[in-house]
Amino acid sequence: MADYLNASQLYNWVIDWIRSNLLIATNAEQLATVAVIFVCFLFFLRPLNRFFVSLADRFSLRTARQVLFPLALTGPWLLLLLAFWFSTLVFAERHLATTILRLAESLTLAWVIIKLSSRLVHSDRLARALAVLAFVIAALNIAGLLDTVTGLLDSMAVSVGSLRISVLLLVKGAVALALFLWLASTFARVLETHLRRLSELTPAMQVLTSKLVRFALITLAVVLALGSVGIDLTALAVFSGAVAVGIGLGLQKVVSNLVSGVILLVDRSIKPGDVIEMESSYGWITSLNARYVSLATRDGKELLIPNEDLITGRVTNWSYSSDLIRQSVHVGISYESDLHLAMRLAVDAAGAVSRILEVPKPTCLLKEFGESAVNLELRFWIQDPANGTANVRSEVMLCIWDLFREHRIEFPFPQRDLTLRNP
Repeated sequence: MADYLNASQLYNWVIDWIRSNLLIATNAEQLATVAVIFVCFLFFLRPLNRFFVSLADRFSLRTARQVLFPLALTGPWLLLLLAFWFSTLVFAERHLATTILRLAESLTLAWVIIKLSSRLVHSDRLARALAVLAFVIAALNIAGLLDTVTGLLDSMAVSVGSLRISVLLLVKGAVALALFLWLASTFARVLETHLRRLSELTPAMQVLTSKLVRFALITLAVVLALGSVGIDLTALAVFSGAVAVGIGLGLQKVVSNLVSGVILLVDRSIKPGDVIEMESSYGWITSLNARYVSLATRDGKELLIPNEDLITGRVTNWSYSSDLIRQSVHVGISYESDLHLAMRLAVDAAGAVSRILEVPKPTCLLKEFGESAVNLELRFWIQDPANGTANVRSEVMLCIWDLFREHRIEFPFPQRDLTLRNP
């Protein structure tokens, strides 16, 4: 009997609560509005998905598609959120209650943040953290505690001169900075991909432009993040100036390498793909970085040369204006050998090596009459210095050796006559 009375009382309390809270005119209007909007959303969900995906599919850049496809899949939910926002504004203008509309709005916003974070953020931990943050904010807003919590966080503050730093300011700043940095990084990747497809720009200008754009976007993101939370940037001018002086003195070499890297990119004296020789190091440039240049050598090593050394040191760029380079091989023959035949054989030896160009033609010059040999110089041209120069000279000398031995051209060696007199 007691259980029956308790169940009856509970039933009566639920009916009274529904009559007093839900079946009143303002709440009924809100419930009807939410229901109509949600039914329309479900009806147009698939056509809207196809429409947004088709818009995103028009972009050919892979980086742009990685950003636009998640936005396209979340597009219908963004429209649902806008519909709830608009309905809330209309009810507020009519001075009607908006409790249920704000509840639907909060839940939709939390769901949009969760969908975007799961698709755009590659880190699982960060995506889960954003999802938890969205649910916490939505729960506080539904319970009507959001203003109370934000006020509590704002009261936990310290003052540094005229600047007031609170926990709420730090949270807002961290969220804004993360958002703007992500946007800056995404736009930078899209622009770098687009720049790499522009054949009008040299590789050096592509690297320089992409680095300047990335630096400018990151700087803009930091400035916007600080400005969005109400921090006066002029208050940090003196402090940032002192920090800059300290960094300049303590990191002088680093700054020098950074500036040297910009100079190399601007004057294009060294660019990716060039074959250079510096202090007995020979190889080709694989990449230009902010602090160093990567030089791949013929023996499989990769040397990281500071940019400052390339600016202040002496560098031989074998492919600065052209890939054509001239090589030479010095040969000595005996005085008893046929000089004209030896010169023709040297030219034939150069023509037998595949890497040597036919135009300009190889030539053999008579350099001097030495003490024990007639000295010749064979000159020839190659167009692929990245494949090495010592190996092609070795092939030429091996061919000369074979041809000279076949035609009995003598290679002299130093000789000395010693006369002994009887004292």
